[in-house]
Amino acid sequence: MAQPLFDETTRRKLEQVMLIAAQVRSGAIKGERRSVKRGSSIEFADYRDYTPGDDLRRVDWNVYARLDRPLTKLFEDEEDLAVHLILDASASMGAAAVPSVGGIPADEPSASAVSKFDYARRLIAGLGTVALTTNDRLTITALGGGKGVFGPARGRAYSARLLQFMQGQTAGGEVDLNTALKAYAQRAGRSGLCVIVSDLFAPSGILDGLNALVGKGYEVGVIHVLSPDEIDPPLVGDLRLVDAETGEFQEVTIDEPMRALYKARLTAWQNELGVECRKRGAHFLPVRSDGAWEKVILYDLRRVGLVR
Repeated sequence: MAQPLFDETTRRKLEQVMLIAAQVRSGAIKGERRSVKRGSSIEFADYRDYTPGDDLRRVDWNVYARLDRPLTKLFEDEEDLAVHLILDASASMGAAAVPSVGGIPADEPSASAVSKFDYARRLIAGLGTVALTTNDRLTITALGGGKGVFGPARGRAYSARLLQFMQGQTAGGEVDLNTALKAYAQRAGRSGLCVIVSDLFAPSGILDGLNALVGKGYEVGVIHVLSPDEIDPPLVGDLRLVDAETGEFQEVTIDEPMRALYKARLTAWQNELGVECRKRGAHFLPVRSDGAWEKVILYDLRRVGLVR
């Protein structure tokens, strides 16, 4: 039987926080937040089509009786937040951490080794739980080997279905992040807060995709997940390194100077990603897959301004 993504204690902690955006996007019904706009909460503004999870008290039953079409009433100062969570489910995300003894990699991963993908899907499930708890409009999309789309959904009633969806995800295949994100920006509908969880191992990068999302009005957060052995490789000697997605390989000799050069280039890459994200008004957060994923939500995202 698959292990649960998180326990009841963690769930209760997640229910104490909420996702935020610098500018709350035009919403549909009141979540657990107040709009930055001024107005009266009893002043009618517009209608929109009813979606599962809406408060039935906001349905205009007179209109429904006339048109046989359920519509939800909107009020000027009440908005929800559209939350878009994107999970990189490519093969590179599913590669297990490499355990080592005395700096020499072991032949088989240990049972306790956590893949980037397991870490990422817990993180996505946690963020989704926060969004459903605060009655935001949640959509989750898995790229690569992932299975489909969850949502749009709103409200705690969808919590069990969310966890089932995330439990069923698997990693595999290739993902061109730029292409995938540009396509998402074009088709996803209402903009809002978009959080991408990925190792960012894509030959063409991610910046064109970020440009497309920001251009469509999304506020973007990029959570860059790497495993401990990718940050500080426990590898030495003459090796053949194989790309988990393409199968291509590279023969290398790794010694201490090479390890130092690798770590310097990794740091430079992440620093550059952070700078490019900030230029676009996006948030960039590097994390390790051996850390506590719930800490990312409860503390790290609070620090960068996406949670309160």
